[in-house]
Amino acid sequence: MRRPLLGLDNKKDRNRQQCSGMYSKKGWGGDTDPFIQITFDKAPSPDDQDAFVSLVVFEFKDEDLIGVWPSPDAPEKEYICTQPNIDRKFCNATQLGEYILSPNASDTRRNEILSKKVNLKDPQVPKYDVKKTGYYCVSSASFSDGAQYTGEVNFRNAYGNLPAAQIAKLPFYAGITIVYAVIGIFWGFLYVQNRHDILPVQNYITAIVVFLIVEYLMTWGFYDYQNNHGFNAVAKVLLIIVSILNAGRNSFSFFLLLIVCMGYGVVKPSLGKTMVYVRFLAIAHFVFGVIYAVASLSITPDNAGPLVLFVILPLAGTLTAFYVWTLNSLNYTMKDLLERKQSVKAMMYKKLWWCILASIVVIFGFFFLNSFTFAERSAPNFVPNHWKTRWFILDGWLNLVYMVDIAYVAYLWRPTANNRRFAMSDEIAQDEDGGFDMGSFGGSLDEEDARSPTREEMMNGSGGRNKGDLSPVPPKPMNEGGTERGRPSLDGETIFAVGEDGDRSSMDEFESPRNSEEKQKLTGKKD
Repeated sequence: MRRPLLGLDNKKDRNRQQCSGMYSKKGWGGDTDPFIQITFDKAPSPDDQDAFVSLVVFEFKDEDLIGVWPSPDAPEKEYICTQPNIDRKFCNATQLGEYILSPNASDTRRNEILSKKVNLKDPQVPKYDVKKTGYYCVSSASFSDGAQYTGEVNFRNAYGNLPAAQIAKLPFYAGITIVYAVIGIFWGFLYVQNRHDILPVQNYITAIVVFLIVEYLMTWGFYDYQNNHGFNAVAKVLLIIVSILNAGRNSFSFFLLLIVCMGYGVVKPSLGKTMVYVRFLAIAHFVFGVIYAVASLSITPDNAGPLVLFVILPLAGTLTAFYVWTLNSLNYTMKDLLERKQSVKAMMYKKLWWCILASIVVIFGFFFLNSFTFAERSAPNFVPNHWKTRWFILDGWLNLVYMVDIAYVAYLWRPTANNRRFAMSDEIAQDEDGGFDMGSFGGSLDEEDARSPTREEMMNGSGGRNKGDLSPVPPKPMNEGGTERGRPSLDGETIFAVGEDGDRSSMDEFESPRNSEEKQKLTGKKD
């Protein structure tokens, strides 16, 4: 990883210290020994005078050994060995132009400290070998009056060019890609096995599972390429592609969650014009997400101004619309199912509601705990103490929460042998005493609309029971022998997987003797 080392008059170009975490060869592994290499651009002086730069390389835990206090009540340390500091015995003549080290630095230092004066006419800086894992810094200062310099620091780890603070993302994204691939294999098996009984919403779930495999594979490929080749032009192109895929994943996920909460495929066979509005919202969120990703890559925090609000506000608006619409749709769907006494389908959406609630609690709980940690971010040792885990706090754990949510939704809406029968039929409603609602029962048996007899039919005495008419409660079919022929039982068949078997057994506990007798009469089958 390369970083600029600048010492110019322009305040915006002053970047005289660079720090980065470094892993030892044993700490992470690799083919080469890790090192820090500093290079300066030659800067010949017009009057042919030497121009010097003071340079020091150290591990952050040894920072207290850099510089000396002139007096106990001095406001700041003396860092550079100048002639006045030589006269005050803070350093000796051979150290002129170098950084001052504590007198006991050689005995108390934890790692090597490199202090050197560099001539910009012929800048020669030895390579600093990293023996231990730590947070290393390179500091520089102009020793000659008016000397300006430009240079570069290369923090080269043993494993490659990726910064040490991000190397953990390689196995992390590789692992998530494998997990999504396993989910895709199981989902694909169930999809092919029940391909003639697939609901439309399950096609969307199939698409997002495939999309996630591709996206996380590309993300892993980006970090792997950067580790092997550095952050070159190809890596920048891959970064843009990954940013676009990330925006697509967010939009697709919100779209899928919204149509699921609307009951698409299970409660409603079609959303009508509402589906068009949902797609427009997803496309708008994707466009604003891509604009935000590009802006975040091209605008630095120092150059960000009020115009950045025109990038953030549209994305925040579409995100808020998704949140409000999704929660309202889920509540309406659950309320509708409960009013129609569709307890099995309502249980599915109740589990989805608990999944969303648990995710929100985890997210807010994690932010609450991290707030105590980030409250100390202004402390000098905050980054040195947290550089190994900052990637997980900023990015990693959100990916884990997302993966769990996707896996759970895929589990609830997994393909089974009777998807369409479950989606297109209504559960037989019961009254508060446990008896059947006969109107609902007749409708669920026939799956057609029953009509009431007209006044003329009542006058004729037919009661509307002409040939071909349907009654609210159809007569029991008779076989040739004159005995009752029960409706084919669905016992043992999987209607739709909505959870564990315990959900069904918990409902059976409330079955009364009256229900058992009526069940035998209606089905013509004894338990």
